[in-house]
Amino acid sequence: MALNSTFQLNIVASLLQSLDLADAQVNANKTYKSALTSGTAAGQADLVFHDTRTIAPSANDDLDLAGVLAGLLGGTLTFVRIKGLIVAAAAANTNNVVVGAAAANQWATLLNATGTVQVRPGAVLAAYVGEADATGYVVTAGTGDILRIANGGAGTSVNYDLFVIGASA
Repeated sequence: MALNSTFQLNIVASLLQSLDLADAQVNANKTYKSALTSGTAAGQADLVFHDTRTIAPSANDDLDLAGVLAGLLGGTLTFVRIKGLIVAAAAANTNNVVVGAAAANQWATLLNATGTVQVRPGAVLAAYVGEADATGYVVTAGTGDILRIANGGAGTSVNYDLFVIGASA
């Protein structure tokens, strides 16, 4: 079974300023892209997990990246290297979705052991490696494999989409 994946971020901005005698316009357009073929080396990935998840008020979702998540076609996934991570908070959320800082066995190669990112309602957190990167964000089974995603407040649940793409070796 082969996995091919592409991470692509497009930024398009146009600034229009009305002046006395004319309009001035400045345009910016930039694409950041990483295409991965099937495998475990540089520019490759062979595992994917995705899900839409709900976290109760003031609760968290501790995801074990090494040996607990179920694959899309069955079987257990054991990520050794993460090549891309996307967390997208639902626009209808009242609270933020907080990524990082698990209580124990933190997956720390992206945010370190205590770092967090607040993903506001409707926002997206995306991190991915370039095609030349063979290392990715390392997962260490048993001691550095827990990705915590938490509800940033009380009173209401939060929903989020999660994509994890990585390599088994």
